[in-house]
Amino acid sequence: MQDTATQSDPRPTHSRVMLKISGEALMGDQGFGLHPPTVERIAREVKSVHDLGVEICMVIGGGNIFRGLQGSAQGMERTTADYMGMLATVMNALAMQGALETLGLHTRVISAIPMDQVCEPYIRRRAVRHLEKKRVVIFAAGTGNPYFTTDTAATLRASEMSCEAIFKGTKVDGVYDKDPMKHDDAVRYDSITYDEVLQKHLKVMDASAIALARENQLPIIVFSLDEPGGFRSILRGEGTSTRVEG
Repeated sequence: MQDTATQSDPRPTHSRVMLKISGEALMGDQGFGLHPPTVERIAREVKSVHDLGVEICMVIGGGNIFRGLQGSAQGMERTTADYMGMLATVMNALAMQGALETLGLHTRVISAIPMDQVCEPYIRRRAVRHLEKKRVVIFAAGTGNPYFTTDTAATLRASEMSCEAIFKGTKVDGVYDKDPMKHDDAVRYDSITYDEVLQKHLKVMDASAIALARENQLPIIVFSLDEPGGFRSILRGEGTSTRVEG
């Protein structure tokens, strides 16, 4: 008997990808913390792509729990605030690991800050091996250094893992010339260059992450994570997104 699912589904456009999402994406409609139904929904999105045979690694921000820059702005010493933000990303990674494993996906949380009782330390070859074994790998604690964002961490880890692209899940379906939530006349780009992102100060990723992606010719695909099935659709060459490259 032939596998009709295999016949009907086009091959995914990429075989190994980095999914970058913000900590705020895990809040749902709450103003703070984790919203379990939202975490579970995103986990199902990840599973739908994993089912296509795509190797997936993830970086999740920590802004739903603590953001280093905000702590610093309120008078906290910047380095301490950034380390607190890194710990928040570990909490989010563990929450996502739990949701993914509930769906039957083998998942590893790998932290740039060693904390052996809750997750693995970052060793590149071991992380690559996890991906080869079709495990979802979630990189936590940023780069392990203050003054670097999780955008930069995602770009760094994607480069180290030889990912073919970074998929940035947001609340909108791509990159716009202005905030589409505030401006009805905002125009979406189908594609845009790294240099244009920097020159126009578009809020795709921070400048360090964009520069690192440009140096390694690593495409960034921005899409809506709020759209049901959006992640899978983009990996099948469908749906709406913006591609940053060149």
